[in-house]
Amino acid sequence: MTSFYDRHIMPRLIGCACASGPIMRQRAKVVPLAEGRVLELGIGGGLNLAYYDPAKVSEVCGVDPSHALRDRAAAADRPAGLKVTIQPGVAEALPFDSGGFDTVVCTYTLCSVRSPQAALSEAFRVLKPGGRLLFCEHGLAPDAGVARWQRRVEPVWRRLAGDCHLTRPVGPTLVAGGFSIAHLESMYLPSTPRIAGWQEWGAAVKA
Repeated sequence: MTSFYDRHIMPRLIGCACASGPIMRQRAKVVPLAEGRVLELGIGGGLNLAYYDPAKVSEVCGVDPSHALRDRAAAADRPAGLKVTIQPGVAEALPFDSGGFDTVVCTYTLCSVRSPQAALSEAFRVLKPGGRLLFCEHGLAPDAGVARWQRRVEPVWRRLAGDCHLTRPVGPTLVAGGFSIAHLESMYLPSTPRIAGWQEWGAAVKA
C-alpha cells in the first residue's frame, strides 16, 4: 500500500519541479519533433502535451503507473485536434504490439524507472524500423566533483522524489539499449542545482 506522501504530496512536488521554466524550455526543444503515431513513456502530468504538433502527429499514447499523474495528464492543456489516449502501464512492460509507433518520447523518465535497460528495450521493440526515440533526461554529470555530490545526495533524493536517480548516465545507456544516437546536446540547466542540472537531449534511431 502506498503512503499518503506517495499518493498526494510526491505527485504535487514532482509536478511543480517538472514544470519549472528551464525544464519546460527543454521540453520545447524535443517534443515538437515528434511525428506519426507517438508513444510517450511516463506521461506524468501531461506537461509535454502542449508541445505536440497535431499537423505532424496522428495520435499520442501515454503510459504512466501513477493514477494521480494520469488524472493530471487527462486534464492537461493540449492543442486543438490532438488525439491523446492515456493508460496505466510501466515503461519496462509496455502494453503495445511491436513496431506500432513512429516516435517514442522520453522526457525525465529514465531517471525513475526501475530498469532503464528494460525500458529502452521496450521502446526499441514498439518502434517501427527507422523510428525515432526523442529524449531529454537529467543524469550523471561529467564533472567529478558534481558526480561525487550526486552520489552522496542520491539516497535521500530518491526517497523524496519518487525514486528519481541522479547518477544514471544518459547517452551510454541509450547506446547500450541498441539505439544509434543521431543528435545529442548537453549542458547544465540554468537556475538549477548542478547535482540535478546535467541535461542530455536529442534523437536516437532504431537501426
